[in-house]
Amino acid sequence: MMRILITPPEITADEPQRVRMALDAGWDAVHLRHPEASTTDMRRLIEAIPQGYHSRLHLHGHFALTNEFNLGGLHLNGRCPAAPENYTGTLSATCHTVGEVAALAGSPRVAYVTLSPIFPSVSKSGYAPSSALTGSLHELAAAAHPPVIALGGITPLTLPLLDPEIFQGYAVLGYFAQAADISDFARRLAEFR
Repeated sequence: MMRILITPPEITADEPQRVRMALDAGWDAVHLRHPEASTTDMRRLIEAIPQGYHSRLHLHGHFALTNEFNLGGLHLNGRCPAAPENYTGTLSATCHTVGEVAALAGSPRVAYVTLSPIFPSVSKSGYAPSSALTGSLHELAAAAHPPVIALGGITPLTLPLLDPEIFQGYAVLGYFAQAADISDFARRLAEFR
């Protein structure tokens, strides 16, 4: 299964170290999700991560930085729904319904989508899957669509509940964002082996 770490909204002082640790542990990608950060702050963050890791970094915004760095891709979402006109690299997209996933079927540019929330969110109180979403997940097993990455409430306890017929991977945000420090982050990371 593909494994993706998604950063919390605020840049943390130890974020470059967390990114390196996750990628060194075999995670496939890290999505840099900092909606309130300035372009300058995002540039500094990327520069603090060794260049050898850049091809596994995906941006959730600040798309102009693809002109400065050789990054792994862009993640389309409600804030940033389209890639820059001249961008030809990898794309992924946020989905919250099976219909949104189905709408991307046949799109050669979208490498995968995240579908959320699959379980009650760790970081957003009251954010849980709707009965419409959970009731329609079985449709994904038989339909043609981009690979679907589970997001929302992914922890070591919920991970075994993911159906590999539906999900080709998972993304973790809240469980890692709650780490008190770099040691706690390392402990939480090890729980996903």
